[in-house]
Amino acid sequence: MPRSSKNSSPNGGPVTLAMVAARAGVSMQTVSNAINSPDMLRPETLERVRRAIDEMGYRPSRAAQTLRSGSSKLIGYGIQPTPPGTAGAVMDRFLHALSDAADEAGYRILLFASPPGGPSLEGYEELLAQHEVDGFVLSGTERGDPRQSWLAKRGVPFIGFGRMWSGRPLGDWVDVDGACGTDAAVEHLVALGHRRIAFLGWERGSSGAGDDRAEGWLRAMRRHGLPTRGRRGQSIVNDIEAARAAAKPLIDGGATAVVAASDVLALGCYQTLRERGLAPGRDVAVVGFDDSPTAELLSPGLSSVAQPLEEVGRECVRLLLARIAAPDSPPERLLLEPSLIVRDSAGAPLPDRA
Repeated sequence: MPRSSKNSSPNGGPVTLAMVAARAGVSMQTVSNAINSPDMLRPETLERVRRAIDEMGYRPSRAAQTLRSGSSKLIGYGIQPTPPGTAGAVMDRFLHALSDAADEAGYRILLFASPPGGPSLEGYEELLAQHEVDGFVLSGTERGDPRQSWLAKRGVPFIGFGRMWSGRPLGDWVDVDGACGTDAAVEHLVALGHRRIAFLGWERGSSGAGDDRAEGWLRAMRRHGLPTRGRRGQSIVNDIEAARAAAKPLIDGGATAVVAASDVLALGCYQTLRERGLAPGRDVAVVGFDDSPTAELLSPGLSSVAQPLEEVGRECVRLLLARIAAPDSPPERLLLEPSLIVRDSAGAPLPDRA
């Protein structure tokens, strides 16, 4: 008789606990113990059961596990659409890192659609009503974000990828030190001989992360006694065309280097330079932020500040699971250091044009 395919019984139905028990020659309780309390079994019995589970492709019922443990092993994550003209690869990398870390911990990420236009409660209420999730990961945290107080009031564990920028921050978070990244970019440019270093970011107060990255540029410029007046360009949105317009006064004002708050803004700066017959890296140095896949593919390659997204994903899962296990413990906040990746757009000393 032909052997049944993995994940299905001979009659085509799902593999059951009883089938695994029969294959291993043990009781159903022993199989259950092998899954939920392996330390209760002798090593040889545990190995025999696990071999039967693997051979038959048995997957325990999530509903049954939830009833036994009170945990669904599900983490909710609201995913927003990526607007045209922007780069969504950074959040894609974060989501992949988050999923890997959750898998290693025995959890799954449950995605749901969040509307564009900033943080909102849409989707969170519905998900909690329809599914048993153990907690949430929040991204895109901004001032006035309603999700944090709403979840905290209901006792739902959550972790933020990004600081809670409100005056009374709630909950745990993991973030990347944007100010440290742009500070390092200025230090690198100063070492290359640049003194007229501009910053291309977003409107003041429109983004906590944007203001943080601007602060690092300002801090480093002041440390070196370099002028900042007229050196800050503001793009209304994270969009290549808007960045192109915002970069014009910086280039026309004589900047020899531009530090951008994102790789998308840096792309807009590339366009402005080429419209004026200038070459990024040769005539004006450019440094982006995020180290998106595009950065390496550009010509010349874009120097950029890289976020440690794999570490962010691991720490988000670690802190969320710690919050689930100890709901009343003090909040933990973790600020990770990014790294500057130097490519041809900011790899050579400033030419002597005297």
